[in-house]
Amino acid sequence: MMNQWSEVDQYFTDLLVRPDPALAAALEASDAAGLPQINVADNQGKFLMLMAQAQGARNILEIGTLGGYSTIWLARALPPEGRLVTLEAVPTHAKVARENIDRAGVGDRVEVRLGRAAETLPQLVAEGRGPFDFIFIDADKPGYPEYFQWALQLSRRGTVIIADNVVRRGAVIDPASRDANVVGMRRFLELVAADRRVSATAVQTVGSKGYDGFAMALVVEEP
Repeated sequence: MMNQWSEVDQYFTDLLVRPDPALAAALEASDAAGLPQINVADNQGKFLMLMAQAQGARNILEIGTLGGYSTIWLARALPPEGRLVTLEAVPTHAKVARENIDRAGVGDRVEVRLGRAAETLPQLVAEGRGPFDFIFIDADKPGYPEYFQWALQLSRRGTVIIADNVVRRGAVIDPASRDANVVGMRRFLELVAADRRVSATAVQTVGSKGYDGFAMALVVEEP
């Protein structure tokens, strides 16, 4: 099935996502630097961009930069005066991301902030950097519960929060799992479900990145 999922993804990408030298270069540079190949797929990147555009986002927060591939997609959703802050804990990843983002021509609207998100998120709150219109969480999975709480503090009514990799190849349904990634994801989803300030759902996905999914939460009450 994995081969078929990948072929369908390629069909969609060939038909609906035009070849892009800057994005291709970002992936090549990330591979050359030894970054893990855990970036979103091409069609998923465009999906994020379209969601942010449809929402009219002017201020975007990304938690987890990696090589800046999804950052570039999200930055392209912004109007000229829009801004994106992306948080990355690994210096090597941040360096590669900055180079990729500049090469893609969106460096003027992107700030890559280095440091653990558990530390940089409180800094953003203290600096009054919110509210953000669109927040994408794609970082270490055990940290998702904490990141969600900080994301709410940086939100407003109408903010969209997207969290990637919530299915864990189906392991998310196992309450006895000792996998820190699964435990973190289950705790995150429980927090989302219990918080009346958001209306949320989750969707399973298959494709070139395998079996996974994402959660989407809309902030419906002022945090």
